[in-house]
Amino acid sequence: MELLLTEDIVAQINRRFEDEHPREVIRWALEDSGLDRMAIASSFQAEDTVVMDLAVKIRPSLPILFLETGFHFAETLAFKERLTELLGLNVIDLVGEYTVESQKNAFGPRMYEWDPDHCAKLNKVVPLNRALGRLDGWLTGLRRDSAPTRANAPIVEQYELELGKTLVKFNPIATWTRRDVWGYLGEHELPHHPLYDLGYASISCAPCTRMVFPGEDERAGRWAGTGKVECGIHEGVESDKVVDLTKS
Repeated sequence: MELLLTEDIVAQINRRFEDEHPREVIRWALEDSGLDRMAIASSFQAEDTVVMDLAVKIRPSLPILFLETGFHFAETLAFKERLTELLGLNVIDLVGEYTVESQKNAFGPRMYEWDPDHCAKLNKVVPLNRALGRLDGWLTGLRRDSAPTRANAPIVEQYELELGKTLVKFNPIATWTRRDVWGYLGEHELPHHPLYDLGYASISCAPCTRMVFPGEDERAGRWAGTGKVECGIHEGVESDKVVDLTKS
């Protein structure tokens, strides 16, 4: 599998940017990396707002990939529209092969409860990876301190799809804490998802997200009681189809 960046170069980049501000990571990714086809994957959480705000100041037309699962909170969709207008975002909705109703008919009701892995794969992992098949690299809002599963996240890494496709994944705020993120939002007078004010700490599809309680991990409200902690989009998966990002 041909790599866009060699392992040595990836290691050098990670050392270089470990103590740099995320804007420098994003600037390098969008201007100096040599990777032309780039996008941000965003669920419109606080971390994503930071990354989008920094990135569109460098490349205003950068595609913002949003996984429209059909299961989102109404507040998420409303905030997405608000921030899109405020920042002038180029949002592209990604959808899976199933609607909420057709998924129910094909697999049974409430699959997110009895098989959350399959539900996440159908509605998030596969649609995202189809889009990634048209890209050279993508940026995320992943932070190391948000969950034990992310504690060793690099700033730059290779992300592999099947069919010999590799792209570069950038986690520009990997080194930031939750406090850093909210400090940035306050400093730049940026809005935040309204469900944070009700006690939510990590927000995704409504059926799989609850408020967190004092002392709980930030992502404890995701798939609570199932043992699942990640949806799977931060791992390469098999996908034999891609989508045309010029058509939104």
